[in-house]
Amino acid sequence: MTRIKKYVAAATVTAAVLAVPTGAYALTSGGTSSTPSASVPSAKSVGESAAFGASGAGVRPADQAPSIRVVAPGERVKAAPGVRLWLTKEGKYWSTPDMDEQFRSVTDGNLDLSTPGVSRQSETVGDRYFHSGVYYGSRAAARVEITTRTGRTVRASMVELAGKPGWGAWYTTTELPPVAKVLGPEGAGIGTGTGTDTGAPVDFIRSVTLYDTAGRVLATLASPGN
Repeated sequence: MTRIKKYVAAATVTAAVLAVPTGAYALTSGGTSSTPSASVPSAKSVGESAAFGASGAGVRPADQAPSIRVVAPGERVKAAPGVRLWLTKEGKYWSTPDMDEQFRSVTDGNLDLSTPGVSRQSETVGDRYFHSGVYYGSRAAARVEITTRTGRTVRASMVELAGKPGWGAWYTTTELPPVAKVLGPEGAGIGTGTGTDTGAPVDFIRSVTLYDTAGRVLATLASPGN
């Protein structure tokens, strides 16, 4: 029997303009918050969060030609060794050697497609850490970058359906976290005591940022404790 894993969104607002806070984690300095995904520190597949909102802060050099691949519905893209990713009008699908099919909907109401945002799921695949998500809310989206706790920035690949639907998917890989306890999912908390090790997981990915064609930040998904 095919296994299907469906993700629902946990929203966090990172905008300097209108925002709709929905939860408990304060992910940015704007006083907004998010509801975390379930924490599974030792699992192969970890949770997912979403960031909404536009921001004028932080401008990167503009892309000369946005490198977004247009794919047909159901067209399988090799996202990493052993990983396939595809889109339909309902959302993003992907498969790994450990999970036949996973799904992230863009039609279930958990993403506000009228506001720029970006989401993420991360999981271990072989000797790499695979990351993917949905970007949405702007037809000017041109680049997604992730930043790790080690300070490394990685540019992601992007795919979307024809006709500029206002959303698409991104994916990339990074090295595995240096120690097992920092594999933690986006929704996992970190120790609140200064200089103390509570054993709580820390997310290896510091942030995911969506840029427009002019290099301006459209949205940032920052992990708890960023």
